[in-house]
Amino acid sequence: MAVVATRRTVMTLYSDPGSLHSHRVRIVLAEKNVTVDIMDVDPLSLPEDVMDLNPYGTAPTLVDRDLALYDSRIICEYLDERFPHPPLLPVDPVSRATSRLYMFRVENDWYGLVDSILGGGKAATKARKELKEALTSTAPILAAKPFFMSAEYSLVDASIAPLLWRLPMLGVEIGGLAGKQINTYAAHLFRRNGFIASLTEAEREMRLSA
Repeated sequence: MAVVATRRTVMTLYSDPGSLHSHRVRIVLAEKNVTVDIMDVDPLSLPEDVMDLNPYGTAPTLVDRDLALYDSRIICEYLDERFPHPPLLPVDPVSRATSRLYMFRVENDWYGLVDSILGGGKAATKARKELKEALTSTAPILAAKPFFMSAEYSLVDASIAPLLWRLPMLGVEIGGLAGKQINTYAAHLFRRNGFIASLTEAEREMRLSA
């Protein structure tokens, strides 16, 4: 899959087509309208190129000329600075730091629960309940403004969107007012051209099979 744009670049993204982390990076690339070669890889059998570039042997791995980056948050922030329009982080230091904290919490708390759910067993049942409770408590915040605590789309939204897309596949159902609030926010994100362009075939099938 390649994101087509007018900017000239020599970037390559090694991307796991089913991964939350890789999806987040693909969303940012699409929102920035960056030209990039996206190489789908199997995380259990990575190409030697990735192993040479990334000491952790993980996807996503972004290669920009002589630079190799391999943490999705670092990659996203790098892309926001490398391609400043449209900006996906606030300008002032306090707001930027606050957004980084939100991204850290999404990844540390919610992404971790997704990993536990995908792992199966008793841990999955517990994680599914915890994720449902966490999202339910956050629903009023998601409903308060067009995007996460902001009138503008940000890297925080790009971090939350892949998780919300996977909720049916994860077996996480949220009803009542909280469910409506989350679904409204999620639909707003899913309609964006950048999100639609970011989806792999595997991710599209997540919704079809759920």
